[in-house]
Amino acid sequence: MNYILIRKTVDVITLIRKNILALEPYSTARDEFQGGDISVWLDANESPYNNGVNRYPDPHQKVLKKKISEMMCVPAESIFVGGAGSDEAIDITFRVFCEPGVDNAVAITPSYGVYKVAAAINDVELREVQLNEDFSLPVDKLLEAVDSHTKLMWVCSPNNPTGNAFAKEDLLRLADGFDGMLVVDEAYVDFSAKGSLLPDIFLHNNIIVLRTFSKAWGMAGMRAGMAFAVPEVIEFFDRVKYPYNMSRIVQDELLRRIKIGTGDQIPMIKEWAKIMYEILPAAQCVEKVYPTDANFLLVKVTDANAIYEYLIKNGVIVRNRSKMPGCDNTLRITIGTPEENQRTLQLIKDYRK
Repeated sequence: MNYILIRKTVDVITLIRKNILALEPYSTARDEFQGGDISVWLDANESPYNNGVNRYPDPHQKVLKKKISEMMCVPAESIFVGGAGSDEAIDITFRVFCEPGVDNAVAITPSYGVYKVAAAINDVELREVQLNEDFSLPVDKLLEAVDSHTKLMWVCSPNNPTGNAFAKEDLLRLADGFDGMLVVDEAYVDFSAKGSLLPDIFLHNNIIVLRTFSKAWGMAGMRAGMAFAVPEVIEFFDRVKYPYNMSRIVQDELLRRIKIGTGDQIPMIKEWAKIMYEILPAAQCVEKVYPTDANFLLVKVTDANAIYEYLIKNGVIVRNRSKMPGCDNTLRITIGTPEENQRTLQLIKDYRK
């Protein structure tokens, strides 16, 4: 696959930490092996007894990346595969680009809390810019928050917990107006009709797109995620990651599940999101249901704390998002099975203060 950068070019090498530029990555026993017909493997201090998992996995996930490349229409050298969902890629992005105690990052709020945690772990100031009152993207304010030490800008689209996807033209305005790396977390993009920024990583070399197998693919228990960027960026992700960061079991299961596909699960979830969006406003305790491009709904209620406890007492747990900026008295409700959705709708309908 060939690509040409034609719209926005940033010298990404100048953004990378100097010690990372000089880093010699750990070389595994398998990295040092080049070709040949080998039948005896005595290089890695593994157990010789075959039990299916006695050998180390491919540290570069070559077969998996090839399959993802075919599925996403992205060259394999533009793909990073990591564990912990997208969280490993989030942490590595900070480690590659941000000098601890010196550089900073800008992020929208309310949004996914791991950006803030990863920034704190890496001693990076995170400048949070609150979404507009209607949860739209404050493009100008985000760009105004940038200074000469801003290396990263974080945008989750569709956003968690608000559920809305941002207009592509707004995201591209950020990429055009920012000389650092724009990281667009698309964990929920498979539920959205607004499309992905994935094709734009070859038009703007300062865009990193994150994806996960946890949501639409239904594999949260596998803890697997992806980052997509131009090869110059992915090269340093691979240098910084720990060796064997994804087990053989996970790689094999991902390959099997990719072959099977997601079936009718995504359409079912989207249909139930529509049903709940239409029915929930009739409940006495519901003040507003926000439109969603994800597999959850943000619901403004009369008393989030009381309703949250009421649902727990009745065997249903949702997420109370009331402490997040702009989310007073809100609950985030994930779309479940039809039976779970019906039970939750009935409980909310029956709630009385």
